[in-house]
Amino acid sequence: MLENIKSSFILKNIFSFMEEKTKLDIIKYNKIIQKKLNITVNYYKRLSQKYIIFEGKGKGKEYEYDGRLVFEGEYLNAKRNGKGKEYDNGKLAFEGEYLNGKKNGHGKEYNKYGYIKFEGEYLNGERHGHGKENNKYGHVKFEGDYLNGKKWNGKGYDVSNNIVYELKNGNGFSKEYHNNGQKKFEGKYLNGEKNGKVKEYDKDGKLEFEGEYLNGKKWNGKVKKVFCEEYNNGKIKKYDSSGKLLFEGEYINGKKNIKGKQYFNGKLVFEGEYLNGKKNGKGKEYYNGELRFEGEYLYDYKYKGKEYIKGKLEYEGEYMKGHKFNGKGYDEKNNIIYELINANGKVKEYYDNGKLMYEGEYLNGQKNGKCKEYNKYGELIFEGEYLNGEKNGKGKEYDLDGKLSYVGEYLNGEKNGKGKEYYDNGKFEGEYLKGKRNGKGKEYYKNGNLFYEGEYLDGEKNGKGKEYYDNGKLMHEGEYLKGKRNGKGKSYYKNGNLFYEGEYLDGKRNGKGKEYELDGQLFFEGYYVKGERNGKGKEYDNGELIYEGEYYKGRIKE
Repeated sequence: MLENIKSSFILKNIFSFMEEKTKLDIIKYNKIIQKKLNITVNYYKRLSQKYIIFEGKGKGKEYEYDGRLVFEGEYLNAKRNGKGKEYDNGKLAFEGEYLNGKKNGHGKEYNKYGYIKFEGEYLNGERHGHGKENNKYGHVKFEGDYLNGKKWNGKGYDVSNNIVYELKNGNGFSKEYHNNGQKKFEGKYLNGEKNGKVKEYDKDGKLEFEGEYLNGKKWNGKVKKVFCEEYNNGKIKKYDSSGKLLFEGEYINGKKNIKGKQYFNGKLVFEGEYLNGKKNGKGKEYYNGELRFEGEYLYDYKYKGKEYIKGKLEYEGEYMKGHKFNGKGYDEKNNIIYELINANGKVKEYYDNGKLMYEGEYLNGQKNGKCKEYNKYGELIFEGEYLNGEKNGKGKEYDLDGKLSYVGEYLNGEKNGKGKEYYDNGKFEGEYLKGKRNGKGKEYYKNGNLFYEGEYLDGEKNGKGKEYYDNGKLMHEGEYLKGKRNGKGKSYYKNGNLFYEGEYLDGKRNGKGKEYELDGQLFFEGYYVKGERNGKGKEYDNGELIYEGEYYKGRIKE
């Protein structure tokens, strides 16, 4: 399929990129084009930011330049056609049907928590037809029909599933709510968009904006302490709830454009040029009044420039999506201490306060090989191995006091394989899977004696296990579920004699069981509910039956 893509089209777009410094959305790569240009696939990735690998039979995958999967599915004529899935930072963001490169047919959108954000019909890339929109916990916010991406006919719901508004032909008065139940918006819709007078509230129920919308965009009004005659256009200033300046500059069509300044806690953190709401062109970044970066931006990312620490040059060169790509690093005496070529080499990265953040190796723009990471106070928090930008292999983690908190294996950025955890009152050693304890493991007291040995699942005790007293004597043996005693088990006195044998539920005695005296004599046998004697039971004294009958909440039933 790739061989059918016209080379002249790709060449034209590549050289257009190089001349105008614009980015292609997607570039199709093959060996014929590589020969003609005499450049590598990595350079293609750098130019395009995205690339496609076709797997045959109409299937393919799209990746970011750094190797992250962004789409997998079916293609026709080099466009998405058929079923497919989109990903955002490794998490499923959409799955459904495509036609001519756009969403068409049934599909589902997901939020970062894995819940369905929207499920319904699409046409030409927009919601069109029947659908449901959910909040971040999966509760329905709106259900009805959409038209060209706009809510058209349907009903809106609050977090208690009460109907709070209804739209007909895109018109109606709406009330929308935050996930915590606080009102978020009240106002009118016209032709499927917010229009006219409205009020918006923050998550605490405080008024955030009062004014007018025009065709879905804020037009005139007041935003907390922001006052502007025309919200969408002109020079404005924005303040936080305490009155501190957040931004001052120019807006066009509701977005930052031309020149502007950003502030944090009243201090300048950026000044420079914007285009369509994103940093584009020349700009400078500051930390506590000190210049940290000056140079050029492209689509909100650093593109070319210089970084400083306490007034001294630390790095000069090019960036790719904000990450150092081609350039040189300097020490306090202005000596070159490292050089990056196509994002390969040894580097040092720093926090805004000048403290060392990372030192190690890069390969193809990603962390690879041995490295060290530090917190913003300059304290070591990790040392170990990376692969393709994520922790892979052996590594160590440290707590805020500089003490070792974990040593072991990693896979795809998470604890995976054998490892050891250390904490103030003991330690753990065992197996991990996707960052959680999974498989066999052991926990120890601070004095080094064994506290627990057994099985884990999803970070909790699960399956068979044993607990021990701090003197090494067996405390309990039996079955566990979700970290608690569940099923059959036996508990022992500190002298090693049996104390209880029977059934457990949620960590408490539940079901049939027996209790024993310290000397081993049977003391009680019967039934338990939530840790207390309930139902039929028998009590003994020195082996002789002294009571037989009913119990309720731990006492003899009268």
